[in-house]
Amino acid sequence: MDFLFTTIFFALLISTSKAVDPCSSESDGSDLSVIPIYSKCLPFTPPKPDSWVDTIINLASKDPQRVKYLSTLVAQKTTSVPIASGQNVLNIGNYVLRVKLGTPGQLMFMVLDTSNDNAWVPCSDCTGCSTKTFFTPNTSTTYGPMDCSMPQCTQVRGLSCPTTGSSACLFNQSYGGDSSLSATLIKDSLRLANDIIPNFTFGCINTVSGGSVPPQGLLGLGRGSMSLLSQSGSLYSGVFSYCLPSFKSYYFSGSLKLGPLGQPKSIRTTPLLSNPHRPSLYYVNLTGISVGRVKIPIAPELLAFNPITGAGTIIDSGTVITRFVEPIYTAIRDEFRKQVNGPFSSLGAFDTCFAATNEAVVPAIALHFTGLDLTLPMENSLIHSSAGSLTCLSMAAMPNNVNSVLNVIANLQQQNLRIMFDVANSRLGIARELCN
Repeated sequence: MDFLFTTIFFALLISTSKAVDPCSSESDGSDLSVIPIYSKCLPFTPPKPDSWVDTIINLASKDPQRVKYLSTLVAQKTTSVPIASGQNVLNIGNYVLRVKLGTPGQLMFMVLDTSNDNAWVPCSDCTGCSTKTFFTPNTSTTYGPMDCSMPQCTQVRGLSCPTTGSSACLFNQSYGGDSSLSATLIKDSLRLANDIIPNFTFGCINTVSGGSVPPQGLLGLGRGSMSLLSQSGSLYSGVFSYCLPSFKSYYFSGSLKLGPLGQPKSIRTTPLLSNPHRPSLYYVNLTGISVGRVKIPIAPELLAFNPITGAGTIIDSGTVITRFVEPIYTAIRDEFRKQVNGPFSSLGAFDTCFAATNEAVVPAIALHFTGLDLTLPMENSLIHSSAGSLTCLSMAAMPNNVNSVLNVIANLQQQNLRIMFDVANSRLGIARELCN
């Protein structure tokens, strides 16, 4: 019995010697071997750890560098920053974000502006500022001054720097058509919800002239080198979206979502057009407009994108009501009046107001873009008088004293829609979303 057992044991050992050899290099070519770094099968002499615990500790010590590297490849999450109507927070017609600047963070309600690259806030000792809330750089442990030798200074519009020396980086800008500001460029931490962007460059306002400058500052979300998207690097992968609540909303119920994750999975898009002469602006190709079932006859040249003249259509968060070049608006208004019972009157900027009792017959207005049709919800195309007796078409012609070749899709027409700006892929998306 012992002899038989011994004979079988050696026979099995010989016949399976190749199979049990853990380092056998023979292969049929259908797979590749994965060998741990401390394996005895390595073709070179591996390190000799004292124990497996030491091995794991040693391997794990390399993880932080690896994780830091991975975090630069993709946006790890979507950051959502609350948005509110500036009408109820600061008595202005723009939308404001709740952000913090410096360390510890100083709360500011900054205007969201998609047509501006720069950011600026009123600083202590500001002359002409219409707020009691100022940013105080000297109380921030992360504040850093900047001078004219730094490259950011060359990227600010309205720069005023001497040709030599390293003086403070000063700049002047106009805003809103009737106001201006002067500021000093500085850097500090910017907190958006739970995200911190270190060394964020922005203007510290010294003086203000006029009444249009946002009281607690502005955060530029344009496409230029000084905008939030550019300064945040790969953190948000060139993608953001917002949902603007109604002007009537008293809460921070809207949101600015930064980063590709968490954006609508099913969203209709149209290409973003780039204008090198106006690089901050988000141009889209508006191909037509309908009032009810009627497609408005519009000369193609009135809608055509022209980077030389600046003609075309932009999406803008800072303009209140949508404005078209006069021939386009006149055509829209005239067709609208045909389908609604008059008489008509004017109210402020609105020239097509009628009795609220006729609202039931109001036709829907649709904007046609390349690859995307947007039928405006009724609350986005009408506005009511304070007494509630009048309803007005909430659009207007471009003023005579401005560039008359540009059409602007404004924030009143964007309310309760998710507007996504995918700069990396040059597209703009629109989806229905209630955020009141």
